Amino acid sequence: MNRRDSLKALVVGGLAATTLVEACKQPAKENAAETATGNQPDQSDRMAEEKAYAKKLAAEPKFFTDHEMATITVLGDIIIPKDDISGSASDAKVPDFIEFIVKDMPNHQTPMKGGLRWLDLQCLNRYNNSFIDCSHTQQMEMVDEIAWPKKAKPEMRQGMAFFSLMRNLTATGFYTSQIGVKDIGYMGNTPNQWNGVPDDVLKQYGLSYNEKELKECISFDKKA
Repeated sequence: MNRRDSLKALVVGGLAATTLVEACKQPAKENAAETATGNQPDQSDRMAEEKAYAKKLAAEPKFFTDHEMATITVLGDIIIPKDDISGSASDAKVPDFIEFIVKDMPNHQTPMKGGLRWLDLQCLNRYNNSFIDCSHTQQMEMVDEIAWPKKAKPEMRQGMAFFSLMRNLTATGFYTSQIGVKDIGYMGNTPNQWNGVPDDVLKQYGLSYNEKELKECISFDKKA
């Protein structure tokens, strides 16, 4: 199973950690987040309270600096890169989603700020560059040290906790976006074709369609 499939399994299985659980407890805020990040194609059905809430958070000063947002963008695309199936995390506006979430759920603010700072300090000590100014090879070396809890060294615990949060937020933001929903294959409410009650069921209850009903009904050829 590749990385994208693993993350998809987490979300579909309802295991994308605390963020999904908290979001489900507060549907109005979840819908507002979708409005704020532009993840949904039609916002006309949003309640006035939801729109007002999203507008309120959007009007607040940016929590992350430009440098931090750039780091989040690079990390997000490492976690969910673009492939033949769909776009990357940044294509799904995951950085904007994370900016919204830390305002909506302030308990994520310190772990995210601290984790981003920790990551840059590690890279400065190792490569004499901040994370976003490192080469892709160096970035992946750093990520590999904090992405696998069972393999991470004790001194990497802070980075491991940060990356786990970053991964959960990225997966949540991606798989609640238009791109992510299509990646999962969710069809939503779509019209289907119904040829009526099957003959064996009709016979079981001693029922049948009369000639008029058969003529007036549309019959769909399953082979078509």
